Amino acid sequence: MLGSPHTDGVDEVRDLARQGLLATTIAGASGPRRSQLTGATYSIAWPVVYQRLTRKIELRRGHVNCAASVRHLAAECLDRFENDVEAVVDDVARKASARIENLEGWIASRLIPATVDAHRRRRGEHGALQRPRVPAWLAKELGGEPWLLDLATQILVWAGTPATAGYELWPTESWVVRRCERHGGWSTYGETDLQTDIRTVLHAMSSRPQWYEQYVEGPLGHKQAPLASSALLDDRGDVPVDAEAENERLLTALADGAVQLIRVRLARGEAAATVVAEVIDTVFGADVSGGHLGRAYDDRLERVLRDSSELDRIVATVLDIIDIGRSR
Repeated sequence: MLGSPHTDGVDEVRDLARQGLLATTIAGASGPRRSQLTGATYSIAWPVVYQRLTRKIELRRGHVNCAASVRHLAAECLDRFENDVEAVVDDVARKASARIENLEGWIASRLIPATVDAHRRRRGEHGALQRPRVPAWLAKELGGEPWLLDLATQILVWAGTPATAGYELWPTESWVVRRCERHGGWSTYGETDLQTDIRTVLHAMSSRPQWYEQYVEGPLGHKQAPLASSALLDDRGDVPVDAEAENERLLTALADGAVQLIRVRLARGEAAATVVAEVIDTVFGADVSGGHLGRAYDDRLERVLRDSSELDRIVATVLDIIDIGRSR
């Protein structure tokens, strides 16, 4: 929407706000008229959201490029920004019923309640905790270790966030940085250590299966399957020299994400054969890594999924892997 602001309706929206009629007029509008009013409100709101909220958040996160301008926002940060702008526009449409001389100032005063309320509503729609906190029983299971408690909170937050982490289930790189910044270990702590810690936290969470299904597996099931398209390309669009190692890393990450998604769908009572076939076809299908795994790989996958005996073998293997993961 940033690329096509509704500047033609901005003056009218400001006039309606000064008359105390903005919320009422938007509520009574429909079709193109409503689109014009909300689009103009968006044009007024997004600079306020970026300057007064998004930029400060990105600076705190250390995202210097994202704090430079809206055009420099990374994909995940842009998603958050657009969600916040939509929340503010919705807040204007519902609450701007008094006389407002300075609409930008009024919007700025309501940034926090408007965006926080919308964030909680989105999490609630996915079944996630609206205010993610580590319960006392989980803190005890994790031995009160500060980093594991922090990681548990991040997992609960991430489970209810619609964003994805590329072809991985978890935003591992940012969590490694978080761990090193807040808990030390720049020279020793890496992604392998993080994966171990994630498994530790998930195992502790799964000690209460109903809670785990409701607040972790259930919300995760609303995310899209992890896919990769250009992950193996360098800045020039070429396959890097260590493409084979990257392929292996990609497949490992995709496999982990696929197992997690299969576990979520099985917990809902879906048929194992259907779930396994659909998830494997989605995650490892022809678009994986932009085709750099090869046409032969895609053809073999297609043949395997059509072969009932091969599919049965894969289903049995996946179920064994899931059982092993639960027993850890």
